[in-house]
Amino acid sequence: MKSLMLFWVLMLFLNCKFMQCSVSYDRKALLIDGQRRILMSGSIHYPRSTPDMWEDLIMKAKNGGLDAIDTYVFWNVHEPSPGNYNFEGRYDIVKFLKIIQKAGLYAHLRIGPYVCAEWNFGGFPVWLKYVPGISFRTDNEPFKREMQRFTEKIVNLLKSHNLFESQGGPIILAQVENEYGRLRMRLGREGNNYMTWAAKMVTSLQTGVPWTMCKDGDTPDPLINTCNGFYCDNFTPNKGYKPKLWTEAWSGWFTEFGGPNHQRPVQDLAFSVARFIQTGGSFVNYYMYHGGTNFGRTAGGPFITTSYDYDAPLDEYGLIRQPKYGHLKELHKAIKLCESALVSADPIVTQLGDRQQAHVFIPEQGGCSAFLSNYDTESGAKVLFNNRHYSLPPWSISILPDCKNVVFNTAKVGEQTSHMEMVPTSTKILPWESYNEDVSALDYGSTITALGLLEQINMTRDTTDYLWYKTSVDINPSESFFHGGDRPTLIVESTGHAVHVFVNGQLIGSSFGGRKNRRFTFSKTVNLQPGANKIALLSIAVGLPNVGGHFESWNTGILGPVVLHGLDQGKLDLSWERWTYQVGLKGESMNLASPNGISTVEWMDSKIAVQDQQPLMWHKAYFDAPEGKEPLALDMQSMGKGQVWINGESIGRYWTTYASGECKGCGYTGRFAPPKCQVGCGKPSQRWYHVPRSWLKPTRNLIVLFEETGGNPTKIALMKRTTNTICAQVSETHRTIKSFQIESYDSTQEFYIPKIHLHCAFNQYISSIAFASFGTPFGTCGSFVKSSCHASTSNAVLEKRCIGKQSCAVTVTNSNFGKDPCPNVLKRLSVQAICASTKSTATTTTTNQTTIHY
Repeated sequence: MKSLMLFWVLMLFLNCKFMQCSVSYDRKALLIDGQRRILMSGSIHYPRSTPDMWEDLIMKAKNGGLDAIDTYVFWNVHEPSPGNYNFEGRYDIVKFLKIIQKAGLYAHLRIGPYVCAEWNFGGFPVWLKYVPGISFRTDNEPFKREMQRFTEKIVNLLKSHNLFESQGGPIILAQVENEYGRLRMRLGREGNNYMTWAAKMVTSLQTGVPWTMCKDGDTPDPLINTCNGFYCDNFTPNKGYKPKLWTEAWSGWFTEFGGPNHQRPVQDLAFSVARFIQTGGSFVNYYMYHGGTNFGRTAGGPFITTSYDYDAPLDEYGLIRQPKYGHLKELHKAIKLCESALVSADPIVTQLGDRQQAHVFIPEQGGCSAFLSNYDTESGAKVLFNNRHYSLPPWSISILPDCKNVVFNTAKVGEQTSHMEMVPTSTKILPWESYNEDVSALDYGSTITALGLLEQINMTRDTTDYLWYKTSVDINPSESFFHGGDRPTLIVESTGHAVHVFVNGQLIGSSFGGRKNRRFTFSKTVNLQPGANKIALLSIAVGLPNVGGHFESWNTGILGPVVLHGLDQGKLDLSWERWTYQVGLKGESMNLASPNGISTVEWMDSKIAVQDQQPLMWHKAYFDAPEGKEPLALDMQSMGKGQVWINGESIGRYWTTYASGECKGCGYTGRFAPPKCQVGCGKPSQRWYHVPRSWLKPTRNLIVLFEETGGNPTKIALMKRTTNTICAQVSETHRTIKSFQIESYDSTQEFYIPKIHLHCAFNQYISSIAFASFGTPFGTCGSFVKSSCHASTSNAVLEKRCIGKQSCAVTVTNSNFGKDPCPNVLKRLSVQAICASTKSTATTTTTNQTTIHY
């Protein structure tokens, strides 16, 4: 083992010598310029936001205490067809990395080129499926050749801009492949050979930075194997001389159409990060720090929503989500105060109780840092450490940079809560016009006729979500159902994601699969006519799968059987009849989503389409850009399912499908899983769709949507997303930490005088106090309620200290509010304040807002 370790250390040394690199690693941490570092990172994917958002997102990440930005590299958007590359607009990875560099942050570049990421086809271009002899993600020469070619393309592009740290750039780490361990076990020798090849291939590229592989315990040297998950404290690298890195600390979870939204309590997220650091971890990357939006048809899954919010510290629109952002920022500060001890010493672990521990770091050069942990999910604990008493809430860790003073506890959230609101803009969308897709005349463009049912991806090459399957069946006039018998039933078996079924030009029904059950059956009685009957099936993809191996074998669409039951002759199997295939929609072929295409057809007043709820309708209208800088979104609750464009740019898929599941109260204690903390049951999985301001003109912006099932476009509204409402709640014994200065400390025990802090966004001021109560109020932000224990001076105190200010702080003590409202009762201060763009000296205590809370 020692000789092998020395070999790889020598190899790293020689590689750095010739590349002038200054990033390496040992068992404790990454070394940058010879210094071990504890690094906090966050995932921000450049295609899931717009270039005008990048700098703001990255600066907010920096201000949140991050050292690095992590991003995948998305092959399918960079090489949409073989040899044709796109590095412009949202895909300008060079610009994105240079903004990271300008901010003084590092970058972790996850080339993959398989990314998973709930991204269409896992990030692979669909054309790759048709390379002769290819087999994905295994020891296959055609695949390895294409993978190496693209990886070299990216590395050489970034080298040409001096973006690797060895060249003075921000990239300190790079990743090849992604979460391969489970697939490797299934593939056996072929998987092992592929991983060995991948490791040799990327190390030969001479980037001068270490390479990683995540979720693969057999990662070949010298690559570093890393952990992904909700918790990674029990993870250990596969070799003793590699550092303990966490490439995906899941900050929340993705949303699927038909499912609820998932929220991870920040107390648990902070607990998992502190737990990882106290067990020797030195690199943490939040997945996601900003999730963003799956614009266009980029969402994979299938059935992943257009929103990729992920309950991240920066929400889909780039706004700060409190208290998650602020609480993690304070965690990062606390960890940095311990950095010199963490990277110099191994923890000494001692038991403080049945489920309580101390991890103590004492470096040789002096100093001491400690993490005091309570793993009990129900009860707090009082522990004795260093001859001092410390109170530990359940499922929490206290951080003591000097082994004496607690500067942070993961369960004590002193940050305010931002109450996100969707507020209608004053912008009116001008009268809508509509165009019928006209199912009865499917004769546009080229068609293919074949015997039997064909697979959808092979037909569309993923250029569209839509594929028509059309056939005709002759029905004898003597059939008994024409004379009072039961009508026949049409049954369609599909491996696709959705199907709309038309008989003789009329929609008779629709069926949908699900993310966990993609095969589904449509079954319905049908009205047939004597003679020829036209059956048209519109098969719809809702994003191609993104997980697994052998992508070349995946299929979707209507693969049958398609059967008519109930005819006099019995079952009539249509599966091997002659079918005609039409790729895409007529409106797509005429480019109706583009400002240049809408003039090619005659549009009608939308009132007719709305009244009849006609399916397969195109709708268009114009609107002026609203004033202000708040993020914008479309309220699509009045629509069914389809896609929407603004000035020719695709917002993405919309689908007003309602979330099923169990949504109940969620505590932070105990191990987290997505079903534990769900919200939005019984409501649309996604109602609002992000409209980037950079896509808008001052006037006459074109909105076009294609509606599959019906809906009322006249009720679509343009909303702005604001955080005008802020809340905070602090108990008498709770300490709010702002700069790690002890506000009041008793050397014999842990005792603090807490303060409540309120902060409006930049260029906003506290205009009113909507609620304030020092006592025992209950409820949550937006729905606080006073109890019988309430200090009558609460509002006056907050108004005096806070009105007209961008931020304020109020000490939570009896003396600050006059007479004790309820002696011998533990009290708290709950506040809800309103922020506005203009200063106010008014002392309004209530507000009347016509807003929609999200």
